[in-house]
Amino acid sequence: MKIVVGLRGSKLSLTQAETVIQRLKASVKDLEVEKEIIKTTGDVVTGQHILSIKSEGVFEKEVNRAVAEEKVDFAIHSMKDLPNDFDPSLVIAAIPPRESPHDTIVTKEGYGIQDIPAGSTIGTGSPRREAQIRYVRPDLKIEPIRGNVDTRLRKLDEGLYDAVLLAEAGLNRLEINSKMKRLPLEDFTPTPGQGALAVTVRKDSKDLLKIFSRIDDEPSRIETTAERVFLAKTGGGCKVPIGAIARLTGDILTLHAMVVAPDGSERFYLVRTGGADNPEELGGRVADEMLREAGRVVEIVRRVA
Repeated sequence: MKIVVGLRGSKLSLTQAETVIQRLKASVKDLEVEKEIIKTTGDVVTGQHILSIKSEGVFEKEVNRAVAEEKVDFAIHSMKDLPNDFDPSLVIAAIPPRESPHDTIVTKEGYGIQDIPAGSTIGTGSPRREAQIRYVRPDLKIEPIRGNVDTRLRKLDEGLYDAVLLAEAGLNRLEINSKMKRLPLEDFTPTPGQGALAVTVRKDSKDLLKIFSRIDDEPSRIETTAERVFLAKTGGGCKVPIGAIARLTGDILTLHAMVVAPDGSERFYLVRTGGADNPEELGGRVADEMLREAGRVVEIVRRVA
């Protein structure tokens, strides 16, 4: 059996795809997977801040369109790049076991966020991380940075930045042994879905849905479901300083959620628990509480969006 996967051409995207493909081949005999590289808006428009690109899904739309138009059979995305309102003809067929959801700070010296010197220049392309830095360390200088993981680390080595903020999952997948320090969840609550991968296929692809169900990881699906329900109900997206991370322990699901004013002047953070059998309820309940208790911060954020 031969199937074609659509994906971005970055080193990280290829590495992530290979992880999924090998897991799939281990469960399906005589499977051949061909890779089709697809350029996205986010790959083409590299010279401007992510906020200046008006649409959501800048790293997924073109890839999912290829699936919907049957040019490829399935796509592999970083879950955090997949908006809630992606193509309705598609479905998330599998979420493989999740990598670390944490953010990290990477410096040449191995500084943590609290001990990096005042006035240091921090590189990030994420509005969420930028707002969180402004709240935690308003004495730091923040500069935008674009490019893949290797490009950002090269700019750090060249001295263009004193530190860069990156997802731990990407560094782990690329096996990069950099001087990184994990950032605390209560200060740097990650983007919903961070560390997870999502496989999308057409809803009418019954055979593929059956195949991909073999590599679907239930704990990862439970966690990301709560996070994405929270995101949908609060109206957040990749350009909004909202974070949510769910952690499953036994049959207890714990959801950490945060909203930060873009200038870092205000923050609302909460932690709530629910049952693993109903992640939608927990995500919705936490979103309702945040909208009720942190309305002013959320409205500031929505005006930015």
